[in-house]
Amino acid sequence: MLLATALSAATVFAAPRPPAVPLVVCDPSFSLWSFSDTLNTDWPRHWTGSVQALFSMARVDGAPYLLMGGMTPDGVKRAEQVGLEVRPTRTIYQFKAGPVGFTLTFLTAALPDDLDLLSRPVGYLTWRAVSLDGAAHAVQLYYDNSLELVVDKPDQAVVWSRPQLPGLTVLRGGTAAQPVLAKSGDNLRCDWGWLYAASADPCSAVAADDGSCRGAFAGDGSLPDEDDRDQPRACSDRWPLLAFRWDLGNVAATPVERRLVLAYDDLLSVEYLGRRLGGYWRRNGWGAAELLKASFAEYPAIDQRCAKLDAELTADLTAVGGPRYAELATLAFRQGLGGHKLVADNDGTPLWFSKECFSNGCIATVDVTYPTAPLPLCFSPKLMRALLEPIVKYAASPRWPWPFAPHDLGTFPLANGQVYGGGERTEENQMPVEESGNLLILAAAHCRAANSVAFAQQYWSVLTRWAEYLKAHGLDPENQLCTDDFSGHLAHNANLSIKAILGLGCYAQLAAKLGHEEDARAYRALAEGFVTEWIAKADDGDHFRLAFDRAGTWSQKYNLVWDRILDLKLFPPEVARKEVAFYRHKLGRYGLPLDNRSLFTKTDWCLWSATLAETRADFEAMVGPVCDFANESPSRVPLTDWYWTDSAKQQGFQARPVVGGLFIKLLADPALWRKWCQG
Repeated sequence: MLLATALSAATVFAAPRPPAVPLVVCDPSFSLWSFSDTLNTDWPRHWTGSVQALFSMARVDGAPYLLMGGMTPDGVKRAEQVGLEVRPTRTIYQFKAGPVGFTLTFLTAALPDDLDLLSRPVGYLTWRAVSLDGAAHAVQLYYDNSLELVVDKPDQAVVWSRPQLPGLTVLRGGTAAQPVLAKSGDNLRCDWGWLYAASADPCSAVAADDGSCRGAFAGDGSLPDEDDRDQPRACSDRWPLLAFRWDLGNVAATPVERRLVLAYDDLLSVEYLGRRLGGYWRRNGWGAAELLKASFAEYPAIDQRCAKLDAELTADLTAVGGPRYAELATLAFRQGLGGHKLVADNDGTPLWFSKECFSNGCIATVDVTYPTAPLPLCFSPKLMRALLEPIVKYAASPRWPWPFAPHDLGTFPLANGQVYGGGERTEENQMPVEESGNLLILAAAHCRAANSVAFAQQYWSVLTRWAEYLKAHGLDPENQLCTDDFSGHLAHNANLSIKAILGLGCYAQLAAKLGHEEDARAYRALAEGFVTEWIAKADDGDHFRLAFDRAGTWSQKYNLVWDRILDLKLFPPEVARKEVAFYRHKLGRYGLPLDNRSLFTKTDWCLWSATLAETRADFEAMVGPVCDFANESPSRVPLTDWYWTDSAKQQGFQARPVVGGLFIKLLADPALWRKWCQG
């Protein structure tokens, strides 16, 4: 009882467990996770799975204990992990190390309504120690990280230094070569810029090899006397570390805290149509010194704001979807935000670029933007516009020659034009109906969230071009790819047709708000007529078909969710009711298959299809298996959105921002959407 009280050990994941636990999740380059049940049995890793070692020990009355890391030095015991809680902005581990309890909290200022804070590449690590037996105990803390955090491959040469900032102890590391924006791709780690580790608490710090640092603290609680001078050298050559030691004195019933900031200044983050752009936080002339000073000075307010968001958002997710839905959406929150990089264009305009993680590495992919959108739509119209702006601006430029919307802007972090399929060269392997429908729907959703049609007005000519394309090609799409491209080409796709119809309805809605009454009436009538034809073409008795010409088939009609969210009222309610009733009979152990062709599914689309349900019972029945997947999957990776419904095994993808789509249920509640939509 004393331990539970002292450590506040009630957890969200008391019995279930995340497939991977977010630690420091800022953007695709700076994204650290634990792929293990316990923090002190494996190394933290980049979202790609590559080790990026963080390590921590504590000494209690001279006895050393391991809190974090994948190796145990001689004579060191593993502390007992007794609690884990994942909140939207924080991950909290609790340990028992002899007579002292330790809480280690990882906080990311993932506040989507505050673009300055959201763009900062900063993670906070806070240790709290408290006596469990009422007596005072001598406590020292140790932390280090390897320079694996700044390389793509461990054989790259690294350097380190000790910047001087008043009131702070700071160590810095980076590659010797500094190949800024020199490569693009999927399974890559950032190997330019500088990693900073800093503390404002009294401490000692050193940059030295792993054996010297960890061995000294484990042996007698000390650190090497001076920094290692053998540099540059390969990251894997005697593993240079940035190491810190704090003396907490005698710890009794009053908790004692120490804090460290990890910050990654990548200098330049994205190249957009030839413009090399830095993080949004840098736009007013800030550099690493200003970033570190502000991170410590503003921490109390940041901590308070994050605590408020964590409590209120968890309560609202529980109210709208139940406690299991709240667990799942909470796990997706930092991943959905951290799969993007927020930069400032040359004029200061915020641009938010997604990475198509472990898919093909594309940047600003439209059919990643589409499922991601409920997260920024819920919390920040400014952030939603920053997500749409680079794509639509590119599509409206002379660079884009086609009458339909593009698929992507390049390969992360180089957004210099579409690379997928035929790109700017041919119409081969494009996704014309898919991406045009996506962007028309999201333009209307953004304008609704912002309570303004300014975005639509600015880009009206290109939106009109896409509406005209859907008018000609959307009702009965030709043999083409859609976002579910891993299932291959499909003609007469009924779910894709829904997207086109709703896209036309969105265009009509925007036209009316802009005062284009004739276009509004014409496109509304067109969409309504298409609905009548769709029902006749797709009807298959107790459900609607996968493709108009394929009797006996079925698929998730997840696109239909926007009909209610955007108040389009195009499809009769009976369409969704019939589909949901049919889905209940097709549920697998771990969710609803995407369609009749395979047993795999998509996490995001399962939540969208569940949101079609009119009753809480139907929603929870469809979401429960997805929660089971997350808690039982043998694939220990940041939440995958493509897995098998019979085994919960990952089929592909991991750490993709599309899990932002899990917030669709919050978006579907008008009162909660109004409450959270700000910034």
